[in-house]
Amino acid sequence: MEKQKILFVFNPRSGKAKIKNKLCDIIDIFVKAGYEVTVYPTQEEGDAVRAVRDKKEDYDLVVCSGGDGTLDEVVNGMMKCQKQIPIGYIPAGSTNDFAKSLGIPKNMVKAAESIAGGSDYACDIGEINGESFVYIAAFGIFTDVSYETSQEIKNVLGHMAYILEGMKRLSSIKSYRLKITYQSREAEEGSQEWVVKEETIEDEFIFGMVTNSISVGGFKRITGKYVELDDGEFEVTLIRRPSNPLELNAIIAALLNRRINTDHMYCFKTANIVFTSDEEIPWTTDGEFGGCHKRVDIKNRNRAVKIRMLEK
Repeated sequence: MEKQKILFVFNPRSGKAKIKNKLCDIIDIFVKAGYEVTVYPTQEEGDAVRAVRDKKEDYDLVVCSGGDGTLDEVVNGMMKCQKQIPIGYIPAGSTNDFAKSLGIPKNMVKAAESIAGGSDYACDIGEINGESFVYIAAFGIFTDVSYETSQEIKNVLGHMAYILEGMKRLSSIKSYRLKITYQSREAEEGSQEWVVKEETIEDEFIFGMVTNSISVGGFKRITGKYVELDDGEFEVTLIRRPSNPLELNAIIAALLNRRINTDHMYCFKTANIVFTSDEEIPWTTDGEFGGCHKRVDIKNRNRAVKIRMLEK
């Protein structure tokens, strides 16, 4: 019987390069499970996208190890392929929000074992202006620094309290005037049918995130209490520009306590959302720079990617 094949793509620099000490153990687990393993260490940004998209052999499984940015590249490469195959994820970054949301073990060897003995879970993937992202697209405060920081401090949202407390003047906060349109679903009264409505918001915002994750920047439950990664909808959080220091303090308190402050925030679920503005706004996707845009069209691709893991 022919052995099944794994393409193992890993970022050798991610998370203080800790994978180097575990590499032999991880490969040994896959070989013992009956796989033939091809190892591909990434060399530069975009390498993982190319490795998966242009793979020369017919693999049965792609496993990646690194931070959320590495997983983002592998998913982007897979979404560009004609043939979709399952993805295994061994987290090796500093934050690993998506792994936390899926319950993937932090221990790299245990994560490899869960892939070797796991099954496939179909989860949602986001699309922003035609490019895929795994769990978050965001703009505004916290995000504009994230792609300029070192590998060790990859996700600035985890340092939210530090950044917010450091703001002495409201004038230092950049805000954006946006028109936002999205689709909401409501259960029709007396029926099991859903009614889809088009909603519009026009306001000035200091931050916005469109997420499919239980954890963002290491903050659990900041995206809401009832998050499902395969329900075809994103969780959206938008923070309005505060008009005085008291409002800023209320926003800080709500974020740190994982509460929704409806006076200063919009929070809702949607499958499709469009942001338009008169000026170009820098976006980040999965902690990496996602370009500057006047229009951003985000769609939920329901259960588009299969993640190989132990059953949830």
